[in-house]
Amino acid sequence: MSRVLRPGLRSRLQCALGAIAWCGVLFAASTHAASNVWLVELEGAIGPASADYFIRTLERADGQDVNLLVLRLDTPGGLDKSMRGMIKAILASPVPVATYVAPNGSRAASAGTYIMYASHIAAMAPATNIGSSTPVNIGGGSPLPIPGGPPAEQDDPAPEESGESGEAEDEQAPAPAAGALDRKVVNDAVSYIKGLAELRGRNAQWAEATVRDAANLTATEALAANVIDVVAEDLPALLAAVDGRTVSAGGVDVTVDTSAPNVTFIEPDWRYELLGVITDPNVAYILLMIGIYGLILEFYNPGIGIGAVVGVICLLLGAFALQMLPINYAGLALIVVGIGLLAAEAFTPSFGLFGVGGGVAFVTGSIMLMDTDLPAYQLSLPVIAAATVFSVLILVFALGAAIRARRLRAATGKESMVGGTARVVADFTGEGRVRAFGEVWQARGGAGVVFETNSRVIITAVDGLCLLVEPLENAP
Repeated sequence: MSRVLRPGLRSRLQCALGAIAWCGVLFAASTHAASNVWLVELEGAIGPASADYFIRTLERADGQDVNLLVLRLDTPGGLDKSMRGMIKAILASPVPVATYVAPNGSRAASAGTYIMYASHIAAMAPATNIGSSTPVNIGGGSPLPIPGGPPAEQDDPAPEESGESGEAEDEQAPAPAAGALDRKVVNDAVSYIKGLAELRGRNAQWAEATVRDAANLTATEALAANVIDVVAEDLPALLAAVDGRTVSAGGVDVTVDTSAPNVTFIEPDWRYELLGVITDPNVAYILLMIGIYGLILEFYNPGIGIGAVVGVICLLLGAFALQMLPINYAGLALIVVGIGLLAAEAFTPSFGLFGVGGGVAFVTGSIMLMDTDLPAYQLSLPVIAAATVFSVLILVFALGAAIRARRLRAATGKESMVGGTARVVADFTGEGRVRAFGEVWQARGGAGVVFETNSRVIITAVDGLCLLVEPLENAP
């Protein structure tokens, strides 16, 4: 027997079925949660601050269930130590890293090329370029020898075409020590980037060319040459292109899931800002100078504390910054010697010998201090000139004036009474009383000398509470 539902009951049943259907849809959607994507931006030269910021962010991502970390990069290069630290972090990271050269007009030059090769995914925006990875010659001087370059810059008659160590060429025509060092640096860089290329399955031949010949590629050329994986107009296009790719991260195959990305931009923290300021070579140099001057002034006039507190803080900050930068310790030693000679000029009259020598040592050491040719990590010549002038002024004139003031007559205590005048209270011969500095003192004069009332005498010495006096007219 069939039953007919009443209209009201039928509508309520339809609403219940609809609610159940929507719950099913929501449950299905919840099972596919949004993927976490972190975005980190690095712009400018790669140095200690940017490397520390990136490495710490990558370590945090490992514990935050991040599916992909995107490094948006625009760099002319940077320090080798900082670059290698970032690459080691990428190679060890279980979180896939996609290095994306963007926005349009950006570049991944020099150190940026190595980071691109090390990344799990390498991507570029249109109108960007990659390359020019020849190492800058350490310590300055002429550029590194480039095979096929001008003859004047080659140490051997034949260029190195095989990419090997060049031992055969050295046996035929020994090269100067500088040329040997240059070849070692270039060959080390070639082996390093080729190893990264083999690890990621990218073009190792072009990797060698960008180190030896400073080769460059545009985004489309890099994609065609298997240097990068993706050309993407913007970040959404990049995430859509890499969705579903399988990469090896931390020794495990990981499938990148960016189908429903939840992008979080990681803001630089105070540590990055602080490191960015103090690792600027000019700032580190100024901190070092302030620290040295503060300690010198505190040693000369101990007890105040301001010089010691400011000096120690600035010296520690400067030393911390310098140990993260490529410095030449011979240049640092010359700076210290120069300041020491300038201080010696203030304490020991040498008719300018110590002062001139100290100034020359200070300037030379300042110019030599940064052991790199990278423009971003060079000391500014105006800063060097200002520090030199300031050093000469403060150490020659300020300390000299302080020493001269120290040699002046004492203004307090019994030493300040010697040379002063007094007036005789009553006639006496031998011992009597005089009025000096508003008080009556016991006085003693020379044998047989008569001192008359109200006559003026000069104090020659102080013996306990007794003043030794002589008639004012007999004073020298």
